[in-house]
Amino acid sequence: MFLTYLRRELRRRRKAALVVASGLALGIALVIVVTSVAAGMQRAQDQVLGSLYGLGTDLTVTKARSAPADGERPERPTFDFDADEDGEEQSGERLVVQGLATLDAATVTTAAAQDGVARAAGGLSLTSISVDGQFRRGQVQQDDSSDGSATPPNGGPGGGSGGPGGGSGGRVEGGGAAFGIDSFTVYGTDVTADGLGPLASSTLTEGRAFTKADTDAAVAVVDSGYAQQEKLAKGDKVTVGGTKFTVVGIATADSGQAAADVYLPLKRAQTLADAKDKITTVYVQAADSQQIGTLKTALTKKLPGTTVTSSADLADTVSGSLSTAASLAGTVGRWLSWTVLAAAFLVAGLLTTASVGRRVREFGTLKALGWRSGRVTRQIVGEAVVNGLIGGALGIAVGLGAAYAITAAGPTLTAQLGSLGGGMGGGGMGGGMGRGPGGGGGSGAGAQSLDVALTAPVSATTLALAVGLAVAGGLVAGAFGGWRASRLRPADALRRVE
Repeated sequence: MFLTYLRRELRRRRKAALVVASGLALGIALVIVVTSVAAGMQRAQDQVLGSLYGLGTDLTVTKARSAPADGERPERPTFDFDADEDGEEQSGERLVVQGLATLDAATVTTAAAQDGVARAAGGLSLTSISVDGQFRRGQVQQDDSSDGSATPPNGGPGGGSGGPGGGSGGRVEGGGAAFGIDSFTVYGTDVTADGLGPLASSTLTEGRAFTKADTDAAVAVVDSGYAQQEKLAKGDKVTVGGTKFTVVGIATADSGQAAADVYLPLKRAQTLADAKDKITTVYVQAADSQQIGTLKTALTKKLPGTTVTSSADLADTVSGSLSTAASLAGTVGRWLSWTVLAAAFLVAGLLTTASVGRRVREFGTLKALGWRSGRVTRQIVGEAVVNGLIGGALGIAVGLGAAYAITAAGPTLTAQLGSLGGGMGGGGMGGGMGRGPGGGGGSGAGAQSLDVALTAPVSATTLALAVGLAVAGGLVAGAFGGWRASRLRPADALRRVE
């Protein structure tokens, strides 16, 4: 009887049911879109942080480079060339630590020994700077307007301001120097810490990754962008610090820029840079992600003079259109969606109440026939819940369609990683961490920009939320109508009889 009456009444009042369902559908669709876009923003931010921070890394430990004392010049690489080597090709190469001050390798052991640390690894960020070119001597040219017979102004026979053998009009032409400068970033990677550090944010597309047997081997993994630029392939040789390394793998950054152009085993990188037992960054993986804040405090106390940075700290420096869009989705979007949903609930309740008011004779007659108020209320609530489920189905369909359209369009957002200020010194997030954790290729320019495509993933939790909202909307509308119906009396129906 309940289902029969329910089906008949819904068919009779299709327009009213469609209005209620449409209002709920709009609110539910908006909630789905905003929730999915917010999830896409979080995913985009995770991609940015992963490309700069290293997958599997919860904390990094670095040390800011101290400012030079008054009167001291900053330490810079120097190149010595012999100017007497006329026309001969001369070259020089230097491997310098990028951005940050170095730490003792023992810092890794200290960090790994702390409670709550699952594992830790070290890395050394370097820049290879090479200069090559040649000097050319100038040639003394005699001024044709001078016959050489005049006494030079300085009284020297046959001499002049042009030099020996030159008249008063002699001059030097040509000569000079032409040198080219090339640089690329190098990262010393702990080959025993698989999946921890900046190389973990790249996917191997050719060859193999480092193995524990490569601790002191002359092998390298090259970023795909640098490999394409230098026309390198697996098995080719790349020269770093005067040593040839065999390329065993080509890696492509999952998002953004790679941490470095060339990755070497840490021990080899330390030897080439004359930085034995030195590192620039310690990568720490926490045993429990809920305890990262506590672990950060403990490491800060245990390692004085260092800067301990979490991914949350780095996330706070993200700006640009990604940050703006995330802020809008997280604040304005959520408030708007929940406001629309609340309004839809209210409108559904009022429409249901109005519908009950128009059915006074019907419900009054049913009560006169023996229906109790509870049965009438259940009937109204049942109709409202069905309307809510119809609205939920429409809302889910519209929300999924909008989310799919956003993902298909893939609008590009820009994320800028700024400096954390004070804590990282001259090689901070904007300098030393410009292209990777701890300084993998940054130039100290201040900020690193990355472009990421926005997606709008819809999770099962979001769909469950939508169904729950549909049922809740129906219950709210049913509660309004049920309250109105419970106050009806059979005499009300008789008053409406003409």
